[in-house]
Amino acid sequence: MNKIKLTLFAFSTLSLSIIGLSALKLPNTSLKAVSPPPSNSKLPVSRLKPEELKKLLDNKDINHAIKYIEREWKQQYEEYAQKKLPSNQVFEPKEISQILEKSDQQTGKRTALLYAVPTPEHLELILVTPNKLPIHKRVPAAKKEALINIVSKFRRSIVNPDLPRREYLSSGKQLYELLIAPIFETLEAQEINNLIFCLGGGLRTVPLAAIHDGKNFLIEKYSLGIIPAFNLLDFQRANITQTQVLAMGASQFQSQKPLPAVPLELSSIISNSWQGKSLLNQEFTIVNLKKQRAIYPFGIVHLATHAEVSSGSVEESYIQFWDKKVRLDELKTLELDQPPVQLLVLSACRTALGNLQAELGFAGLAVQSGAKTAIASLWSINDAGTLAFMIQFYQQLKTTPIKAEALRQTQIAMLKQQVSLKNNPAIRGSSSLPADVVATFDSQELSHPFYWAGFTLIGNPW
Repeated sequence: MNKIKLTLFAFSTLSLSIIGLSALKLPNTSLKAVSPPPSNSKLPVSRLKPEELKKLLDNKDINHAIKYIEREWKQQYEEYAQKKLPSNQVFEPKEISQILEKSDQQTGKRTALLYAVPTPEHLELILVTPNKLPIHKRVPAAKKEALINIVSKFRRSIVNPDLPRREYLSSGKQLYELLIAPIFETLEAQEINNLIFCLGGGLRTVPLAAIHDGKNFLIEKYSLGIIPAFNLLDFQRANITQTQVLAMGASQFQSQKPLPAVPLELSSIISNSWQGKSLLNQEFTIVNLKKQRAIYPFGIVHLATHAEVSSGSVEESYIQFWDKKVRLDELKTLELDQPPVQLLVLSACRTALGNLQAELGFAGLAVQSGAKTAIASLWSINDAGTLAFMIQFYQQLKTTPIKAEALRQTQIAMLKQQVSLKNNPAIRGSSSLPADVVATFDSQELSHPFYWAGFTLIGNPW
C-alpha cells in the first residue's frame, strides 16, 4: 500500500506522500514531483576528501582507508541530523571482519560489507569479508558524473512501469558492471550470500535489488541492505520470532489523501502468524505508541501512514501520526530504543529522488529512529501493491527470521509471479479495497520491479 515508503535514496525515500486509490489504474501516475530544497537549506558537506582516500589506497593502507571513510561519513550524518549520533564503539576493520564471521556462525548467512565511494575520477570499492583481509578495487570507468547519470536513468526506468523492460535491464546491467563485477570473483570464492552496502553520495538511493547481471537480478543472488556507517549501528542479533508486532496507521487524514487499504494491512499483520496489537486512526498517536510499548516491549513496530524524506533539511522530513507530524529529527522522542525495536517498518513513504539531503535521511533512518533495523521504500507505490508486499513479507519473516533474507524471499516471490491479491485469503470478503482494484493486481503486474525493488533494509540485516 501507499504506506510509509521511505524513498530517501531518492529511493524516492521517506517522502511518504501516499497515493490515493484513484491512481491505482495508472501506477506510474502515483509518482509526484518533489519540491526542490528551500534556498536556505544547507547540504552537509562530506569531509571525505577523494585525494586523501586515494593516497591511503595507493599506499595499500586499506585499514586506515576504512577508518577514514567511517569517520568522515559519521560526521556528515551528524551534520545532517544536527546532533551527535550514538556511537558506543569504534571497530577496527579486523573487528568488522570478525563480527561478520560471528554472524555467519549464528545465522548461516555468509556476509560481506562493501564500501562504494564515488569520486570525480573513479569509483573506490572496498570489500570486507569474514576473517579475511579487506580488498580494494578501483573502477576508472565509474567517474562520479557518469555513474550518477546511470543511477538516475535506472531509477526513472523502474518507477515508470509503462517503459519497456529493456530500459531498466540495460542501466541495471551497467551498474552491475561497475559495482559488483569488480568484486564478483571474491564473492563467489567466499560463498557470500548477504551483502551490506555502505554507499557514498549519489548511490544511497539505488534500488539495489533490481541491479541486473544480464541473466538475473541481484536479489536473486544475495540478500541486501544498506547502512550509513558500520560504527553507527548495533549488530547484535536477536530472535525476532520471539517478539510481537505493534501495527499502527491511519486510513483518513485531515489534510492528506486517504489510505483505504491501511485497516486491511494492519489486520493482515496481526493474524495467526504474528501476535500483537493494532491501533487505527484516532488511536494512532505518539502517546499510545509509548503506552503500548511500556505495557509490552514490542520488537516490531509497523507504521502505515504518510511519510516523507524531503529534499530539504532534516526538519522537513516527517512521519504523519493521527494527531501530529513527527519530524525526522524528532524520531528519538518515540523512544524506539527503550528497549530497542528490532524492526521498524514504514510501509508507505516517499523520498525525494536524486537528492543528497534525502539520501542522508533515508540511509540514516535506523540510526535516527533508534531501531536496529528499518525497512522502507525508495518510492511510493499504490495501496494494493503495498498490501500485497506486506502480507507476503510478514509471512516470510515468521518462517525466515533473518530480516534481510525475509525481505529477499518476498521480493523473489513477487518477481516470480507468486504473489497476487486475487483469491488471497487475507483479502477475500474484505470491503477495504474495491473489488475492481484488487482484480487488476495479478501476479504478472506485481512482478515488475516497481512494486518490489524500492523496499530497502537499512541497518542490522540479521
